[in-house]
Amino acid sequence: MPINDPVLPGDLRLRPLSARSVVLSLLLGAHPPELPARDLARLMEGFGVGGSTLRAALSRMVAAGDLRRTDTGYRLSDRLLRRQRRQDEAVRPRTRAWNGDWEMVVVTATGRGAAERAELRTRLAALRLAELREGVWLRPANLDRPLPAGLDTVAQHYTARPDLPARDLAARLWPLDAWSATARALLAHIERLDRPADRLPAFAAVVRHLLADPVLPPALLPAGWPGEALRAAYTDYQQELAGEVHARVGGDADDADDTDATV
Repeated sequence: MPINDPVLPGDLRLRPLSARSVVLSLLLGAHPPELPARDLARLMEGFGVGGSTLRAALSRMVAAGDLRRTDTGYRLSDRLLRRQRRQDEAVRPRTRAWNGDWEMVVVTATGRGAAERAELRTRLAALRLAELREGVWLRPANLDRPLPAGLDTVAQHYTARPDLPARDLAARLWPLDAWSATARALLAHIERLDRPADRLPAFAAVVRHLLADPVLPPALLPAGWPGEALRAAYTDYQQELAGEVHARVGGDADDADDTDATV
């Protein structure tokens, strides 16, 4: 049984999105991650979110530090900009040729509280490392990304060549069959959806699932791995959403002055 289980097989988590979730999904997918208030209001209409609901959600999000109010609209906070970078990397991870080496991170800090231990586990999992045993994290050394500053104060980083066959070790560390089954279910599901209000939560689930992709070298993946197909589907959706933004806000510039912008 794999140790690191990011998503239960078949659990697509396609819960309806709140007004907050729709706003965040739109801004996390936007580059730059900022929209004028009037344009955001028009976009939200396409997802069934009315003006009063949007205004309440935006007020709460600014107060909570999710958004910053700008001269013309709303922008992601610095904290959520980091989340956007992780999301972008999930869709387009930077890899390099794999020569058989593995990254190994061994936690050396002691005397930490439960919250600190949980925060470190979250950081290591976000680096697509998997825990072999408590305090020992591994992955193939095929990702082109630096380790975060400060990690060396709580852990040591090594390059290793495990004795266990690489495919067997990968299957032990990650639930590859379960990830693949959920990815295929997502791909089949989004093919059946037409309404923007249905497609947005489905692709939010796609992003969550891509964050759990270990991004292994091809030699370690099961046959027919659907990772690239899922990434391609999300890339196509980003282009579709950009077209929706243009259609809703770009085409109406001439009558913009007649639109209520008090959001």
